[in-house]
Amino acid sequence: MRLIIQQDYKKASKWTANYIARRILKYKPTSDNPFIMGLPTGSSPIQLYKDLVELHKKGVISFKNVVTFNMDEYIGIPEDHPQSYHSFMNNHFFSHIDIPKENTNILNGNASDLIQECANYEAKIKLYGGIHLFLGGIGPDGHLAFNEPGSSLASRTRIKTLTEDTKIANSRFFDGDTSKVPSTALTVGVGTILDAKEIVIIASGNSKAAAIKQAIERGVNHMWTVSALQLHAKSIVICDEEAIYDIKYSTVKYFKDIESKNLNPDNLLKI
Repeated sequence: MRLIIQQDYKKASKWTANYIARRILKYKPTSDNPFIMGLPTGSSPIQLYKDLVELHKKGVISFKNVVTFNMDEYIGIPEDHPQSYHSFMNNHFFSHIDIPKENTNILNGNASDLIQECANYEAKIKLYGGIHLFLGGIGPDGHLAFNEPGSSLASRTRIKTLTEDTKIANSRFFDGDTSKVPSTALTVGVGTILDAKEIVIIASGNSKAAAIKQAIERGVNHMWTVSALQLHAKSIVICDEEAIYDIKYSTVKYFKDIESKNLNPDNLLKI
């Protein structure tokens, strides 16, 4: 696992956006051989989506031959609801780039058969040959997507009941009222994420410090699903200084030392 430490949220977001752009550019996707990405929602990726949009507007990167699979979606709210993840992705990313609508995939939380919807999602990912890069954020309790503490590390896309902590965290998007936050969601599993060829996680703020400590310094534990990254051959965690608050000084020094030549985000686009 790599740990990239940036000074603040904006710099962490820029590094992540430039890294993603670099991966797409090096892959040289075509319509017959697209680059497949997994994408998150929430507050963590907002700035990096802005940075990717800016790179697109500058002509650095095109998403015409990129196919995306989002991590999750609430059950029971309309797709055009302002807090649905369909709306989030359109507002923050898809409507600002050149990705064809048919290349974007988001779970349908209003499907007549939710179990079949989850099975179909897994099947479609496999049809494309798997995900090249899965981008994600994490919750304060270390959950990946909606894989709450206690989730199986071999789990696949499924229906998940949200914890009260997650509902409280997400209530900021629902007028601060936890009763307005859906209690269930569809989510890719930890196993689905681990199947990706590469996993990139962005975390910022002191509220993520405990989860980052678990992911970096402690063992694999299903109560902190982000720790499953330790089982992956190619995973990167990008943090700001606040998110590494709980990590030992020696650990921080080690990662800053071995990644010292890779910390400038502008160098990532010098291909």
